[in-house]
Order: sequence, then structure tokens, then C-alpha cells
Amino acid sequence: MNIPLLRASFERVVEHHPDITHHFYEILFERYPQVRALFGRNSREAQEQMLTRALVAVVDHLEDASWLVETLTALGAKHVDYGVTDEMYDWVGESLLAALARAEGLHWTPEVEASWTAAYGFIATTMQAGARGVRQVA
Repeated sequence: MNIPLLRASFERVVEHHPDITHHFYEILFERYPQVRALFGRNSREAQEQMLTRALVAVVDHLEDASWLVETLTALGAKHVDYGVTDEMYDWVGESLLAALARAEGLHWTPEVEASWTAAYGFIATTMQAGARGVRQVA
């Protein structure tokens, strides 16, 4: 994972496509309409804002492994209550990468894609570890 490359990519996306999370949810709901039911507790706008804040926080802490692990593990545990399954992490990753690729356009190089894929893989694996911790207790 190339942290400077991820940061540069994220800055471009935020600058030129500040509605990236809106596009992400459009893709997610189009490809996986069954997940719509999981998002009833918040408005679409509120959900988009929460995701934006989460992405910004993760990108801001890319070099702080302990913060990432602690935060993402807790977030994964929290998502168990929302009904999120392991399979859904793949759906989210696929949709997020598609939204980023669309936003990046010509800047979406194989290296950028590989860095985002690695970053999301870490996020998903860490969140799933937190979810498993909750599931084992329950």
C-alpha cells in the first residue's frame, strides 16, 4: 500500500468529486439492492456524511496502525448490530473501488487501484475481526 499515492488520490477525489459517497451508495444499491434495508435508521444524507467522515479519518491515520486497528475493530463490532455479514464487506469494497475508479478517471492507474485495494482489504479484515469478536461473545 502506497500511502502518499492513496493520500494524493483521495485529495483529488475529494476536490473534484466531493459527492463520492453519494456515488458509492448509488453503485452499492444498484448492484446489491438487498442491502438497502440495512440503512433505514439514518437518512441517506446522514449516512453519506458518516461514511465521508470515516474515510477522512482512515486516510488521516494511515500511518497510525494502533489507531486504525482499535478504531476499525470497534467499528466492525458495531456493524454486527446493523446486520452486516462477511459477504457484504466484499460488496462494499467492490462498490467503493468502482466509485473511486469513476472519480479518478485517467488517474486510476494499476498502482492506484492496487493501493486502494490493499487499503480496503486491511479495513475490511480489521472490521471483520472486530465483528467476529462480538459474534463469539454473543
